[in-house]
Amino acid sequence: MEIPILKDIVLILGLSMLIILVFQRLKLPAILGFLLAGIIAGPHAFNLISSQHEVEMLSEIGIIFLLFVIGIELSLKGLAAIKKIILIGGTLQVGGTILVTILISMFIGLPWNTSVFLGFLFSLSSTAIVLKLLQEKGEISSPHGRIALGILIFQDIIVVPMMLVTPLLAGETPNLLTTLGIMFLKIVLVLILVYLLARFVVPKLFGWVIKTKNQELFILMIVVLCFGVAWLTSAVGLSLALGAFFAGLIISESDYSHQATANVLPFREIFISFFFISVGTLLNLDFFFSNILNILLLVIGVVLLKMLIVGLTALILRYTARTIFMVLFSLFQVGEFSLLLSTVGKNSEIIPENIYQYFLAISIITMAITPFLISYAPKMTYAILKAPIPSAVRKRLENIKKSTQAEEEFSEENLHDHLIIVGYGINGTNIARAAKRADIPYVILDNNPDSFEKAKEREEPVIFGDATNINILKHAHVQDARVVVLAISDPEATKKILINIRQFTQTANVIVRTRYIKEMEEVIRLGADEVIPEEFETSIEIFTRVLKKYLVPFYEIQEFTQQIRNANYEMLTTMKKNPHSPGLHDLNIPNKEMATIKVSMNNKNIVGKSIKSSGIGKNYHVTILAIQRDRKFLGEINQQTKIEQGDLLYLFGNARNINHLNRIVSTN
Repeated sequence: MEIPILKDIVLILGLSMLIILVFQRLKLPAILGFLLAGIIAGPHAFNLISSQHEVEMLSEIGIIFLLFVIGIELSLKGLAAIKKIILIGGTLQVGGTILVTILISMFIGLPWNTSVFLGFLFSLSSTAIVLKLLQEKGEISSPHGRIALGILIFQDIIVVPMMLVTPLLAGETPNLLTTLGIMFLKIVLVLILVYLLARFVVPKLFGWVIKTKNQELFILMIVVLCFGVAWLTSAVGLSLALGAFFAGLIISESDYSHQATANVLPFREIFISFFFISVGTLLNLDFFFSNILNILLLVIGVVLLKMLIVGLTALILRYTARTIFMVLFSLFQVGEFSLLLSTVGKNSEIIPENIYQYFLAISIITMAITPFLISYAPKMTYAILKAPIPSAVRKRLENIKKSTQAEEEFSEENLHDHLIIVGYGINGTNIARAAKRADIPYVILDNNPDSFEKAKEREEPVIFGDATNINILKHAHVQDARVVVLAISDPEATKKILINIRQFTQTANVIVRTRYIKEMEEVIRLGADEVIPEEFETSIEIFTRVLKKYLVPFYEIQEFTQQIRNANYEMLTTMKKNPHSPGLHDLNIPNKEMATIKVSMNNKNIVGKSIKSSGIGKNYHVTILAIQRDRKFLGEINQQTKIEQGDLLYLFGNARNINHLNRIVSTN
């Protein structure tokens, strides 16, 4: 039996693949490839698609998955945190765009209903493109990412009353107030249901599924929940995409949201491509080339208008100048919901065919240039801010920056210079305890339900997820980590994690535990910096090296290892005779290392004396590189700098000499 849609899928995805391969060589965004594939395969070019309606359905699934993932990553708490942006920012942006569009449209002679409807269309931006690009750049939680997200959420919600008003603009006269009241009641009821599911039902359901350790069941539950809530909202008259967003919010409140995101992303990437392809199929090429000059002028006008209103919105919300420019370079395009709404308007004869084609051309061009402007937004913003502007304007911008600095700092949630512990077994537990004691920022990754629950009970910073998945590593901000410890017993998983880590960072120090010495060579080849076989090492060796990387004073390492010995841990029975001294990193200089020691003893030969008179260099043959006093580094040190009790000395020299000095100034 022949399935027509199958042939269309093969044709359009095959065509997209060839175009994107060429685009990758030219360093052009994949989104442009999908749009071009849609134009070529569309009815106005080669007419390769016979099942246009089915392709549009696949594109709708892509938008569902996109909003689902956004909902997971945002969470109800995160949504509440940007309620000001959603309500105030969204209202200003959408309302301002509609008002200005109405004035311009009526000025050029368009009817009032067409003018209002065009205001609806141009007020909406592309959730699918903007959030996808911001996600890829890791900027969703940045100040400009939060503004863009808040405004886009408001736009997605406001689409519903816009669709209700459209029949009124077309001349039909339903009881609008009653209809809006019923719709508002439906939204409230859906939100209550979302809260109840997120708070009481889904976490328990996830717990039962996770305990089965069945990956297929986990994925099935995610998909059912996503489409189930989307279907529910659609059944009560809301959009499928909004329902998918609510479903994501439900899962975001569980401890398994990161793994859920990792499982859904492959589906999203496939189906969202159909959306961009379906947009390309709508463009009438004959009309486009016949009116190219007018279209380009209109594109410039729409882009400048939307940038102006978005910029004013961010300015009213009192964000910094940099954030204002970054967000206006993100929300200038016409969105996918505008395309959906335009179809309704065309069928209702609110807009004639020629205006509809102009609108399609503007939409596709603005979508096509979005990846470029978002990519170059930081450089363009920097250039603009460096340009000469009146001193009064610059002072005003600086005042705004000061007033919002605390808010933006508070919004930064990314880990930086931290330790990642993969596996929360015996070794992972000890490493976490050592990191906590040394005030080292760390995060734990584990996909074992029992280990995960144990970490939660101990209030550890833990993420449930399989570290072999690159999206889980991204959630742990592996690109910003200083040290990664792989404390798991699965050699194949260890190799895959190593390969993925090195895709993100070449600077993180990766320490790996293996069971056998014979595994060391392969693990080092794949990117491990240090390998510790269980055959002759222990977890004390692992966390000693971790603490060394963070320059923890030697006496603190000794004190903690003694506590572990007293606790009689089974894995800590084999100890090296000469423990490592804390070092900054391996310099590959024979018999030399960098270390820190704390001056806790009031040795009269050293405390209160200058570096020169203390004889540290002459008697102990070590060099003081820096001194930290009261949590601040001394700006400049020389031979006359005095050493005080409580100082943290950063030293370079022979390990034996450093240990000798350590016993004199640090032993209590």
